[in-house]
Amino acid sequence: MTDIASSTTTPAARLTGWDSIEFWVGNARAMAGFLTGAFGFRVTAYSGPETGVPDKASYLLEQGKIRLVVTSGLTPESEIWSHVRTHGDGAHDLAFVVDDATATYEAAIGRGARPVDEPYELTDEHGVLRLSSVGTYGETKHTFVDRRDYHGYYCPGFQRDGLPPEPVGPKVGLVDIDHVVGNVEEGRLDEWVAFYEDVMGFGQLRSFDETQISTEFSALRSTVVWNGNNIVMPLNEPAEGKRKSQIQEYIDTYRGPGVQHLAFRTGDIVQAISSLRARGVRFLEANAAYFTDVRDRLGFLDLPWEDLQRLGILVDHEPDGHLLQLFTEPVTDRPTVFIEIIQRGGARGFGEGNFKALFESIEREQNRRGNL
Repeated sequence: MTDIASSTTTPAARLTGWDSIEFWVGNARAMAGFLTGAFGFRVTAYSGPETGVPDKASYLLEQGKIRLVVTSGLTPESEIWSHVRTHGDGAHDLAFVVDDATATYEAAIGRGARPVDEPYELTDEHGVLRLSSVGTYGETKHTFVDRRDYHGYYCPGFQRDGLPPEPVGPKVGLVDIDHVVGNVEEGRLDEWVAFYEDVMGFGQLRSFDETQISTEFSALRSTVVWNGNNIVMPLNEPAEGKRKSQIQEYIDTYRGPGVQHLAFRTGDIVQAISSLRARGVRFLEANAAYFTDVRDRLGFLDLPWEDLQRLGILVDHEPDGHLLQLFTEPVTDRPTVFIEIIQRGGARGFGEGNFKALFESIEREQNRRGNL
């Protein structure tokens, strides 16, 4: 673990948490319906032509402290259309709450970040929202959001009238963003780790090489960067193997680097996965031998083992505690972004003991697609 830069000249020192994650998609209404119906999110605000925004439609979805925005373009000239044409639906903007959007932007640019949006303001009767953004891997960007002088709901241009009703279904109970994972091209992991360390002021939390994350057929390298508090972002690159790794499949299919998965934390994963399965969410499945092995190794843990096996929930243990996790199938037509559900019982890791089982599950799906 490396130290976090504490100087106020670093962007990391000004980040106070996640603000939101914005997806650019082909059909925002359909994606909002999917995320509410399948994952239990609520649509809490809308922006579009009816609210004075003529060229795009956006839905704000919330659950616990998680905020997702799904946005689609409304004209063929839209940059959103171009993005979706190349990448398919994907996470475009990882936004952070900051104490000063201008100072954070200037700190990032001064340390070598690529500018995307110079500091600007959005205003309405509820005040002033200040924003800026810089580029990161691929076409992904980080937006810095200063909410000190804005007292409205989320953002100017969004309204809370006439929203769709909350879909019927059992409560899921997702409470927060645990981490967000990015995939980068082979040979560029160290470059992007250096970006987060040297430019953003993040530190390294953990690092894994191809000897730790591999199967008979494929492997990857991964480094976890964080701001020292609540923003955690693992970065992956493919490593050489007998066949195409899941990371290389993502790079090929997404047409470049991007966000691989979002991990949402819950306080009761048995309830969460039960509800998600009831709502129709499909998960990657471990083979039967996994549960025999994990109960032999970790049976000393006081866990609802029968429920975990019935629901397919994976278990890992570290010196500081345990964690429970499960991964969905890709949530778009392309085999790119997926969702992880995680419950932490003290462990700060990422399920290293489950890497092999997860990889084998993904490889079975790759083989079905003809991409292994």
